[in-house]
Amino acid sequence: MKAWKVGGAVRDALLGRPDSDVDWVVTGATPEAMRAAGYVPVGRDFPVFLHPLTKQEYALARTERKTAPGYHGFVFHADPGVTLEEDLQRRDLTINAMAQDETGRIIDPYGGQHDLQARVLRHVSPAFAEDPVRILRVARFAARFVDFEVAPETHALMQRMVSAGEVDALVAERVWQELSRGLMEAQPSRMFDVLQHSGALARLMPELQPAWVSTEPAAIRWRAAIDLAAQQALPLPARFAVVAMGLSRPGQVALPDNSLAALSAWCERWRIPGESREVAELALRECDAVCSRAATDAEQRVQLLDRCDAWRRSERFELLLQACECIAHAEDSGAERWSSPSFARWRLARARGAGVDAGAVAKRAAAQGLRGPQIGYAVHDARVLAVAEHLYDEIND
Repeated sequence: MKAWKVGGAVRDALLGRPDSDVDWVVTGATPEAMRAAGYVPVGRDFPVFLHPLTKQEYALARTERKTAPGYHGFVFHADPGVTLEEDLQRRDLTINAMAQDETGRIIDPYGGQHDLQARVLRHVSPAFAEDPVRILRVARFAARFVDFEVAPETHALMQRMVSAGEVDALVAERVWQELSRGLMEAQPSRMFDVLQHSGALARLMPELQPAWVSTEPAAIRWRAAIDLAAQQALPLPARFAVVAMGLSRPGQVALPDNSLAALSAWCERWRIPGESREVAELALRECDAVCSRAATDAEQRVQLLDRCDAWRRSERFELLLQACECIAHAEDSGAERWSSPSFARWRLARARGAGVDAGAVAKRAAAQGLRGPQIGYAVHDARVLAVAEHLYDEIND
């Protein structure tokens, strides 16, 4: 029985990147031998174990056979006779198909080190075509390794996979897992570029694809905003909201009737988590108003803050502002109707309005005989007054 460090940890060490999670492959072992050595089984589809002390994952060397379309259509085979080279051959890219022994020696049967030096993302074998998730993984790696290019033969293979309908069998959880990870990489636009080039974008996100291929200046600036969100290290919900703005023509005055419906369909199809969905919905509804050059009075500001439920959901409102800032800054170089507004003013308006003691206002209103919605109006008016004082301060600054 022998253990080999494999995959991303070997790749990243050779690139001089920060340590990634360490995975291990074990050759010459059986599940019974692993359990006897104290390893804890965790794999459901194939034998994976946790080290009793480090809790790192150790998987038995295995091969796989395609039996049905999609991600789950595999039968795995693991026994002591499976070699390290056979295990590595089933991996996606050559740069992920290397191993390292206990002495530090690199085992590289498929040219991963050469492709690291050449900055190429290349599939290991024709078996790549059996797993459609690998299209998403290649796109995600393109967003991470921004100086790498996808090998032409790998592009061609992904195109054939899309034409064969493999991506149609992807399960929602894996699609969002890879997309969300790609959005958190250094240059997310490259992920969408790879998906577009392979044909997968039109299959997976038909609502987004027209904006991605558009040569309109507004669309180009929107795509730049996606990478700006990554440069600003924004949280995932804010980054997703910037992407969702592609469902509405960037810079358009009025929201198209079908944009929210398209977002809803997209979120349902890929089971996008609630926080990301909510911030994206707010961005589609309110981004134009938040970024508008037109002067807004206290009543208009409080109305927007009410619509965003900014008093109770301040963190969500902040995510909205972060997404809108990226859109606005990208648009600054182009369309006149966009400026670089002071988002600090929106933050201050929210803070001033939130500083109103709503309970005390409601109590006074009730003492005056107001009931039901009238009490709500009283709280609203108190917030308008607080924000108006802040606007007066701005005018006199």
